Amino acid sequence: MNMDFRNSRSLAVLPVVLAVFSVGCPSNPPETAAFVDLERYVGKWYEIARFPVFFENGLTGVTAEYALQSDGTVRLTNRGMRGALDGPESTIQGVAKVVDTETNSKLSVRFDPFPVSLFPADYWIIEVGQDYEYAVVSNPTRSILWILSRTPQMDQTLYDDVVEHLGAEGFDTAKLELTPQPAE
Repeated sequence: MNMDFRNSRSLAVLPVVLAVFSVGCPSNPPETAAFVDLERYVGKWYEIARFPVFFENGLTGVTAEYALQSDGTVRLTNRGMRGALDGPESTIQGVAKVVDTETNSKLSVRFDPFPVSLFPADYWIIEVGQDYEYAVVSNPTRSILWILSRTPQMDQTLYDDVVEHLGAEGFDTAKLELTPQPAE
């Protein structure tokens, strides 16, 4: 897929920002999921809520799609609509490599078209639903946080439970912003 950088400016800086947010020696890294079955994890996810990050400013309808590759890496495509759900699409692609093969919950992501050797970003799956109906992603410094769902809307009780659990785990859940998604 070719990228149109006029409509992709925010997502294009994603690798740089994730790398910056991952720098440093975390004093209180979050626990990650005990085990992630990558075959169940791949597919389409809808962003339900996130910590504010400038590269997603103005994006709605944000999704992430993951595909397991034959070499064990995960191909990813992030999409969002600029300004409104019917706005112009912003897209970026990348590749994730599992760095903790015991749990599959810690990955390193690199985004195209940036050189493979630059800007790896930590992508830690800290929680995943029993049926892989939702996931929570962060990094070692807790500076990023995404709540993802397999559907554009998440059951409110489940969302409240996830947020409560994240608060108990030391995340500042007051910083969470809901991501507008299309109606199901």
